[in-house]
Amino acid sequence: MFILLTVAIAPGLALFSFFYLRNQMATEPRRTLFHTFIYGAILTFPILFLQYVFQEEQIFSNPILENVVFTGVVEEFFKWLILMIAIYHHVEFDDPYDGVLYGVAISLGFATVENILYLLSYGVNTAFLRALMPVSSHALFGVVMGYYLGKSKFSKKEQVNEYIVVALCAPIILHNAYNLIFFLQDHWSYLMIPFMLFLWWFGLRKVKQAHNHLIQHLYAQKKI
Repeated sequence: MFILLTVAIAPGLALFSFFYLRNQMATEPRRTLFHTFIYGAILTFPILFLQYVFQEEQIFSNPILENVVFTGVVEEFFKWLILMIAIYHHVEFDDPYDGVLYGVAISLGFATVENILYLLSYGVNTAFLRALMPVSSHALFGVVMGYYLGKSKFSKKEQVNEYIVVALCAPIILHNAYNLIFFLQDHWSYLMIPFMLFLWWFGLRKVKQAHNHLIQHLYAQKKI
């Protein structure tokens, strides 16, 4: 059991460390990041319950709506909602790169608990594949969400609502594309590799842009 938990948790911690250490200009309070991670972890259970209820009640007659669209929308919406309620107006959300870290934290909180539950059901043989795809994809969806929330908070007033909407819609689109590829079953592997390469490229591009925005923000405040 200890080995399984270690294997399930390790990818999330490694990915979070990767994005945390890329921020060399400022150090975000670890307690707030930990709380955000816990929010994401707790969020796993109501989301899984909601998905279970909808599946059992057969709300959707179209399997694509149920397995592709509904799953992506629900997961990203609730992560976005918690960030808006608990983090967006927090005093420690004080620079553009913070959005990336909080987005990654809540997403990896969710992905880590989901990974634990999955490995408990199917064993550690699936751990490597899940680290490469579901866990890392959740982290990158969080990067995109957090990047646009950071843009929203530190942009002109007329752009605030626009970026808040993009912070919700962009991860949903990416998540639905990811789910759709898996839905193709026999052909998913041919599309998943280029999609994951694109997702990493896109996510790291947003990380770089967020870092540049941070430098501009600190320069404007005459902190560098």
